Amino acid sequence: MTRTIPQLFDLKGKTALVTGGSRGLGLQMAHALGEAGARIMLTSRKAADLEEAAAELQGAGIDARWIAADCAQEDEIRRLADETLQRMGDVNILVNNAGAAWGAPAEDHPLEAWDKLMNLNVRGYFVLSQVIAKKSMIPRQYGRIINIASIAGLGGNPPEMQTLAYNTSKGAVINFTRALGCEWGRYNITVNAICPGFFPSRMTRGTLERLGEDQLAAHAPLRRLGDDEDLKGTTVLFASDAGKHITGQWLAVDGGVSVITGG
Repeated sequence: MTRTIPQLFDLKGKTALVTGGSRGLGLQMAHALGEAGARIMLTSRKAADLEEAAAELQGAGIDARWIAADCAQEDEIRRLADETLQRMGDVNILVNNAGAAWGAPAEDHPLEAWDKLMNLNVRGYFVLSQVIAKKSMIPRQYGRIINIASIAGLGGNPPEMQTLAYNTSKGAVINFTRALGCEWGRYNITVNAICPGFFPSRMTRGTLERLGEDQLAAHAPLRRLGDDEDLKGTTVLFASDAGKHITGQWLAVDGGVSVITGG
């Protein structure tokens, strides 16, 4: 029997691991998945932030737990995966969101900053996806992987942005999503990417201060920046059976900015 819309979006009985989940976009997506019925495991580097975020989710009636881990370190990623599987059972949904940004002119960009971004924003996504897939998703022939990219990965930026390494890493995430979606489709694992535009957050604070929130909003056809609910719908679509025939795709959630810039 064909399922109804509420049934297709229902995540009851599913477990989601959300990296970078203690604040900002990660916490917003954790709320969305939890509100749809999923159990949530949050991770980021700082235990205090995680404890506060988990309490917020629990206060909303969501089954949420946390593990502090640095997703730039391979041994930490493997520990995170093992502890999550031990405490929560199989992981059905993986949200690769942990990331970093760096602003510097390309000619003076520190190599250590370039390596830091590639390590966390790209390598970390691959390692965690590989471990969770091998230990949980592939044996169960089911999985939903959501990678957080950015509209910065769709092309260049105005010269004053000076975010070469960040753009490069997010472009890599988009093609990582395409290639992995093609390869793991045979295991009934979908892999998709969300490309946010500007959302006020700790990561974008410097850009917002430098260029001005009103000026950035004026560049969007919708004349606004992202808010605390704008990623929720896309997240649940990609995580649920409502999106079971979508893989290897990216979707910009940016108020229309990428349409203007040709992304």
